[in-house]
Amino acid sequence: MEVRYLGLQDYETTWRAMQQFTQDRTPLTSDELWITEHPPVYTLGLNGKSEHILNADNIPVIKSDRGGQVTYHGPGQLIVYTLLDIKRLDLNIRELVSALENAMIQVLKTVGQNAIARAEAPGVYVNEKKIGSIGLRIKRNCSYHGLSLNNTIDLDPFNNINPCGYAGLKATNLAELGVKLSTTELATSVVNEINQQLTT
Repeated sequence: MEVRYLGLQDYETTWRAMQQFTQDRTPLTSDELWITEHPPVYTLGLNGKSEHILNADNIPVIKSDRGGQVTYHGPGQLIVYTLLDIKRLDLNIRELVSALENAMIQVLKTVGQNAIARAEAPGVYVNEKKIGSIGLRIKRNCSYHGLSLNNTIDLDPFNNINPCGYAGLKATNLAELGVKLSTTELATSVVNEINQQLTT
């Protein structure tokens, strides 16, 4: 699996590149993980309802083609886009979601955080607050979009939305939990764990 470290990238540009990659890939195309961060942006999933954005406050809002409702991306949040041939990996979408959740849970465990997943609200939670999100799109048996894990991201913009469509759901990050890691260090751990989850 090829891993690309993209640095800070515009959301829409990266999204369009994922669409193009997925459109152009063949059965021989290698799977890729794209590691990135985005400037501040709210994104609405395919079924996202704009009323879940309570106050955009000058932050751009983009309607995306991933699953899920509304979320916030910003610097200090690790994004791992999973461009995978799930048929070749013999995975269904639920198994892929679980693998990504478990990858985040295992990484958080290594830094002393007891994280859980919730069947009714995909993502990863610590102390009832959301720290990791998942939104995927499957096309031609291949996935794109992926996961986000809050490291040092500013949490205030999450207060202006109903994260994932849940009123009152609070977000947290590793910095708030007293964990100090660079986003690059966090990315390395998450990538290794995703590989582990997908090969066992």
